[in-house]
Amino acid sequence: MSITELFVSGGPAMIPLLFLSFLALSTIIERAWFWSKILTHEREIAGRVIEAARRDWDAATEIARKSSNQPIGRFLYSALELEDPDPEVFQLALQATADEEISTMRRGDKVLESTIALAPLLGLLGTVLGLIRSLKDVKIADIGTDATSGVTLGISEALISTATGMIVAITALAFYRLFQSFVGSQAKLFRQAGNELELLYRKGWSRKRLTAPDRSEFIPPDPEIK
Repeated sequence: MSITELFVSGGPAMIPLLFLSFLALSTIIERAWFWSKILTHEREIAGRVIEAARRDWDAATEIARKSSNQPIGRFLYSALELEDPDPEVFQLALQATADEEISTMRRGDKVLESTIALAPLLGLLGTVLGLIRSLKDVKIADIGTDATSGVTLGISEALISTATGMIVAITALAFYRLFQSFVGSQAKLFRQAGNELELLYRKGWSRKRLTAPDRSEFIPPDPEIK
């Protein structure tokens, strides 16, 4: 039996199943391309920026700027580009950018989640419709006779949609879990790199405040006081 014959035998439920499988496949290809471009360089960029920040803050900023085509580069540069911010502002910049980047990494999750949920149900619907079609003309008196010889074939064909729905759902689930593991590893990297960079900044901020002159000695007197 050819693929076209299998598709026709599966019944009307095969049409939405084909649409779902096309959406899922497009999402999987796009996400696989996305992750293939960033997974090999993220840790290297984070390590270079953190190491440079220990010696020269401007050098770290430049490295992050040149790496802004990568999520980790944009994440670190969002805080490094600020002009002498308070530590709280520095931290907020990192958090806001991390949320935005993680959201971008999760793009396509809804499509895969919908495919995982709907594909088996559509497969079962196709099977039920196929069984109804196969059994609607069968009479009790015909059971065991040649009149029901085609029922078995009809039932086997009706199960095609269930098998198709399960295959689509299982494939989508496998890639969904894979992409979720990538997101988790990136979130962990963002947290580690952000914490290290923030700690370095807070140390530098504290030293700067300790070495700054005590401006309370230079407060001019109130001219209204006689």
